[in-house]
Amino acid sequence: MGITKSGLFTKKQNDMANMLKAIAHPARIAILQYLVKKNACVCGDLVEELGLAQATTSQHLKELKNTGLIQGTIEGVSVCYCINPKVWKQYQVMFSEFFKDVNLEGSCC
Repeated sequence: MGITKSGLFTKKQNDMANMLKAIAHPARIAILQYLVKKNACVCGDLVEELGLAQATTSQHLKELKNTGLIQGTIEGVSVCYCINPKVWKQYQVMFSEFFKDVNLEGSCC
């Protein structure tokens, strides 16, 4: 296995790559879309909504929580999840900056 070359890139490039890795799975996209649509803390509905096993859903939630995109609170025996607005906004800004200089009017190939 090769050594990562992340030191060759800027912090911003590495941050964006890590964020994209975190959402680069359709189940995680579905989780984020569901949480955005609900606009509230969601407890336990995700397994039923996704149709995946509890362990699989938990692993996807863990990955999203590790990036900070979602946050969780413990309520009784359940963990409730919602979008982390501060980090969500950071990612919105990051994507906007990434795409703002794209000029699709010219021809290149």
